[in-house]
Amino acid sequence: MFKSKKKLSPIVTFILLTVIVIILSGFLSLLKIQAEYTTVSKVTNELVNNVVEVKNLFSLSGFKHIFTTAVSGFINYEPLPILIIVLIGIGVLEKSGFLEAFFTILTKHTKKNTVTFLLIFISLLFSLLGNIGFVVMLPIGALLFKYGRRNPQGGVIATFASLAFGSSINIFLTATDSSLLTFTLKAARLIDVNYKIGTFFALFIMIMMLIVTAIIFTIITEKKIMPKLPRIEYEEKEFVITNRHLRGIIVGLGLGLLYTLIIIYMIIPGLPLSGALLDTSATKYIDMVFGVKSLFNQGFVFIVTVLFAIIGFGYGFMAKTIRHSKEVSESLAYSLDGVGYILVLMFFSSLFINVYQESNIGEVITAFSSTIIGSLNITGTMLIVLSLVIIAITNIFCTNTITKWTIMSASMVPLFMNASISPEFAQIVYSAGDAITNGITPLFIYFVIFIAILEKYNKSENVVTVFGSARLILPYSIYIAIIWLVIIVGWYMIGLPIGIGAYPSVIFGG
Repeated sequence: MFKSKKKLSPIVTFILLTVIVIILSGFLSLLKIQAEYTTVSKVTNELVNNVVEVKNLFSLSGFKHIFTTAVSGFINYEPLPILIIVLIGIGVLEKSGFLEAFFTILTKHTKKNTVTFLLIFISLLFSLLGNIGFVVMLPIGALLFKYGRRNPQGGVIATFASLAFGSSINIFLTATDSSLLTFTLKAARLIDVNYKIGTFFALFIMIMMLIVTAIIFTIITEKKIMPKLPRIEYEEKEFVITNRHLRGIIVGLGLGLLYTLIIIYMIIPGLPLSGALLDTSATKYIDMVFGVKSLFNQGFVFIVTVLFAIIGFGYGFMAKTIRHSKEVSESLAYSLDGVGYILVLMFFSSLFINVYQESNIGEVITAFSSTIIGSLNITGTMLIVLSLVIIAITNIFCTNTITKWTIMSASMVPLFMNASISPEFAQIVYSAGDAITNGITPLFIYFVIFIAILEKYNKSENVVTVFGSARLILPYSIYIAIIWLVIIVGWYMIGLPIGIGAYPSVIFGG
């Protein structure tokens, strides 16, 4: 499956990448590499000049930072706590037998293409809930293919590609979109002080992207990916569904639905005893739900884990697969068996990303890219295409969506407005470019989860490598780039509304 001649393990690769960044930062710092960019002041709403320079980590102070932050960087590494907590719930679902029974029913009389489409479609929708999808859906995608008696790696690849490259395809405003919108509005008001953007400004184009991407990704998975993966011969007999299993599924899903309805009620404002999980100090509903101070956002990982546990235990007690307290404990710890390799891999991944972020290399590249876009003396289709390409390339070196837009919005939005292209469309172009290369860079923090789960289901003697994993999902990156280009350019040329009250082209000023 992986044809790399130098089969370096992911751990060794991250160590080497860390060393390279340290040396490169010293060299670039010696050359005094820096970049300027402008932002909009939060106080005066005027342009502010900023300078970012490469920080030398190949120095005494640099090594001091690396050694003193290695542990805290690992502890605060975003995927780590999410993965461990969610795996507890998934372990209950798997150990109780719920997933095997449910997925057997789902896949037994359903075409493979349909199952793949559903997995991809749900994964694309899951981006509405943020990065938790990488931890929740990757194991589930693998098990869906496993119990469908196919290579689980196919499910992992399809799921990761959908989550990573589909991160900008949101039919509803997400917390990230809301943050981006704040910077977009500030930049737009440099040209038009009264400019406003509605919540559903991208609804129509996102619905189109969701449908087209789900179909194309399904074709890629079935025609390009699955034939390349080794066929797995399952020795165990096919699982037989009995009435006991059916009762367990009904009870488990029923309890899960009841729990979900309670949670939903607690994030609806204005009803009796409702809204307990919301941040009532926020003005936008999306910020009430997913804001930093929102109880729902702070406890979302635990909420999902409890949901999985309720469904799993409900099924287990009814189907008699869980009978006593010992089996309850074993279910809770089931998915954490063999997690040692993942933890070591995540430590060196966190070290690499921590060192890279401290070097400021990504921000310097982003600032250079912002300058290039701001200096483009073109309009119309060429401006859109070149901006998208530059953003996609920049994302390989700086994957933080909000950081990039903080740097680029003040130059890109006015440039688009002066070319009679709306700020809403400028944000869509940015989000598209931001997602096109998301899944093929090791700087993307959830890329390590993808590698770890691929390795878990690796039945061949070949090593799952960092760059080999990236090559596996490269076809998705290429096709999502083509899809975005065709739809964005087509939408712009035709002039259809991109959402409610929003158009690609708008005339500003006199």
